[in-house]
Amino acid sequence: MNVVLVCVLWASAFLFQEPARPTTEQPAEAPAAVQKAENGEPPAAAAVQSPLPRSSFDPIKPRPERTAEERAKFVEELRAAYAKPSSEWPAPTVDPGVEWKEVGLLPKPEHPADNPHSKEKENLGKTLFFDPRLSGSGQLACASCHDPDLGWADGRVSSFGHARVPLARNAPSIRNTAYQPTLFWDGRAASLEEQAVQVLMNPSEMRADPADVTTVLGEQPEYRTQFKSAFGDEAVTIDRVAKALACFERSITSGRSRFDRFAAGKPETFTDSELVGLDLFRRDARCLNCHSGPAFTDGKFHNVGLSYYGRKLEDLGRYQQTKAAADVGAFRTPSLRDITATRPLMHNGLFELPGVLNMYNAGMPTLRPKADQLDDPLFPKKSPLLRPLGLNRQDLGDLQAFLETMEEPRQRVWSPDLPGLHKSRLSPAVLK
Repeated sequence: MNVVLVCVLWASAFLFQEPARPTTEQPAEAPAAVQKAENGEPPAAAAVQSPLPRSSFDPIKPRPERTAEERAKFVEELRAAYAKPSSEWPAPTVDPGVEWKEVGLLPKPEHPADNPHSKEKENLGKTLFFDPRLSGSGQLACASCHDPDLGWADGRVSSFGHARVPLARNAPSIRNTAYQPTLFWDGRAASLEEQAVQVLMNPSEMRADPADVTTVLGEQPEYRTQFKSAFGDEAVTIDRVAKALACFERSITSGRSRFDRFAAGKPETFTDSELVGLDLFRRDARCLNCHSGPAFTDGKFHNVGLSYYGRKLEDLGRYQQTKAAADVGAFRTPSLRDITATRPLMHNGLFELPGVLNMYNAGMPTLRPKADQLDDPLFPKKSPLLRPLGLNRQDLGDLQAFLETMEEPRQRVWSPDLPGLHKSRLSPAVLK
């Protein structure tokens, strides 16, 4: 084996074990809710910078769980702290140099100047999103891998592409992609418009032929009418298809979760466990190092030790785009919103949420080079932001409880009628 840390072996033993749901309390330090920043500003005005990471070869024994009395007192302090505006919340724990933003409500999505929003364009994009005629086989639609019934993902380890060939990476949800500065796990697209074109033209994915797509769509009077309403004339082009798809996708955002109600000024929304989980997320679990801001992502790329370098499942991530050695095994930080509705997780789709929490608690795997890799300039280096945390099972249960508050309520999204193809729902006569 060319991988494996002592801490990873420890994590593996609990990889798919469900964290305990707390009945008594958890964290071990005094709540930062009652602490003041050293510069005299409100606690949240300056982040508490964590000490240098411990060696990931040094496993940490889980900290003791709080007693029922200790938990009750801690929760009371947190209730008082988090009832305040977010600018006065306890200062988060982040590493030196990390640019973080407070978690909270998402702003209204911004549309690019060369593709402004209109309801007509959004509606056209929705229809195209469900239309399999955009693919070379006539069988794959955008919704095949980004199903609204599955959190706008597909619930698979990795999706099937053209000719049902398994793709290499997990299909992330398109919800909240409006807030992502780059798209794809490796960031190879700078916009949703560019992302749409790449997927359509990729021979392993939708394998579309531009001439066929524009001809098939242009033959439908209803589509020509929709393109005219969206763009001013009936011309059907791949560029306009991509712009309509992107316009629709920017409309798919979060905002109805229990976390959003909490962030909107209703602290009573959270249970004790969820509140403690929020505090853990912002402080002891060190999540804000990468998952900050209203979208719960920094939009950057980090190596979390899952490149499988030199092994069967090897994926070099961002390096395949930049060719920079520092990017080997680095992947875009996913949004944590709706994470419980879009499993399995990570770029390779190999993990469930309890396993991911256990791995992060252990500091994530650190690859160890074999003898012939000692001088390999591309040997991946795990992000220094990762370190063993020493959280107990009660902590992990609270942390998962908080993450579950970001799940959006189910909302049925019907496939629109596809011009010249079929109706979205069969008539009673057909069903007989």
